[in-house]
Amino acid sequence: MAEQDDGKLAAYRNKRDTGKSGEPAGAAAASAGEDGGRFVIQKHDASTLHYDFRLEAGGVLKSWAVPKGPSTDPAQKRFAIMTEDHPLDYADFEGVIPEGEYGGGTVLVWDRGRYDNLRGDKETPQTVEESLDHGLVEVYLHGEKLTGGYALKRIEGGNAEQSKWLLIKMRDAGADARRKPTSSEPKSVSTGRGLDEVAAGAEDH
Repeated sequence: MAEQDDGKLAAYRNKRDTGKSGEPAGAAAASAGEDGGRFVIQKHDASTLHYDFRLEAGGVLKSWAVPKGPSTDPAQKRFAIMTEDHPLDYADFEGVIPEGEYGGGTVLVWDRGRYDNLRGDKETPQTVEESLDHGLVEVYLHGEKLTGGYALKRIEGGNAEQSKWLLIKMRDAGADARRKPTSSEPKSVSTGRGLDEVAAGAEDH
């Protein structure tokens, strides 16, 4: 199992010097457990501001960069780009990645919670990893800011880094076309800080 786990995080480790960036080292992926684990959405003010949507699956955090962030409006299909798998302890990371390092910029934990794999209840059940292979992931989020069903639908590029997806809110009790959570609720659910405060806190250390 160790070799497989190392392989899952090889891209993560190859892209960054965690001793300089302050990010979790990600020495190995955790053993794969059942679907329905944690999710986290991190607000990341790098070269461009975006939101990193991450689902625990297969012992790692499956990750997408969402430039405009998630929406609660089912009519708003958000473009998402798949990125490298991240270690599970990245879900708690909040701080400043130094300029010049990969992904340099300020990161805060914008939302977090648990999720249910909706495709696990289908007539032909699929794990999240199997759903990724098929290009359609459907989850129900139990977050502090976001609740309800979301679909990730692949539109181009296979199941690999830089493949293109859409993040779509399902029509359920959590849908609200009037709500704009990325603008009305900008702060961290972990520390209550905004991006400027996270950056200032890093400067104080």
